[in-house]
Amino acid sequence: MYNQAKIKELEEKAKRIRRLIVQMLFKAGSGHPGGSLSSTDVVTCLYNAVMRHNPKDPHWPDRDRFHMSKGHCCPLWYAALADQGYFKEEELWTLRKLGSMLQGHPDKRTPGVEVASGSLGQGLSVALGMSLAAKVDHKDYRVYCLMGDGEIQEGNIWEAAMACAHFKCDNLCAILDYNGFQIDGKTQDIMGLEPIIEKWKAFGWYTVEIDGHNIKQILDAFLTAQKIKEKPTIIIAHTVKGKGVSFMENVVDFHGRAPTKEETEKALKELA
Repeated sequence: MYNQAKIKELEEKAKRIRRLIVQMLFKAGSGHPGGSLSSTDVVTCLYNAVMRHNPKDPHWPDRDRFHMSKGHCCPLWYAALADQGYFKEEELWTLRKLGSMLQGHPDKRTPGVEVASGSLGQGLSVALGMSLAAKVDHKDYRVYCLMGDGEIQEGNIWEAAMACAHFKCDNLCAILDYNGFQIDGKTQDIMGLEPIIEKWKAFGWYTVEIDGHNIKQILDAFLTAQKIKEKPTIIIAHTVKGKGVSFMENVVDFHGRAPTKEETEKALKELA
């Protein structure tokens, strides 16, 4: 369905989004580059090739819904929304400024944001509510929820996972940004997640495992999710923390530290 030209276009778009993320965080002087960069390819595909949405009408009733459960990675979301035309790109440079509509965690003042997020572990429950609302209202929109791997150590995630399967939420697709790091270090050292596939299957989910930086695999996974009936889908996306910037990749310090001027210049050269 997707030819090589489209894949190349999405790869270039993702690179542009990464540049915006780096610039935003430098200008803000704070924020979370690691997880924003690791999930860039997934979110780029969602907004450019998968979701049904309308930047000119953010509240269009039949739109697909996206919820970023790991809200601290909102620089990625903001960059994607600006790129799509939900608001002017100049707004990105107000990130985390007093009075800005682009806060350090998302809230509804930002066009394109459905629900505030940031308290980790709550997002899948939000997505569940959206999924059930679609069924009650006899709507055919789909719901997408992006979670972090450190985040799914939270018990609320597993309560929601159980409920999503119980209610056969086949209009819901969760994505796990499995980059292997959280704020304190490696997830395997803090609270190991394996065997991750078997856990989600045991909770009644259809599971797809992919390279979260391979555009074709990402697109194919979303197409597969659209065909699954009677159960929710989770895409386990293996990613690299800080992807695209060599000195940020797999460096826990960049979970929540903005780049310096020199680091920003170096990163932008790598992403040119």
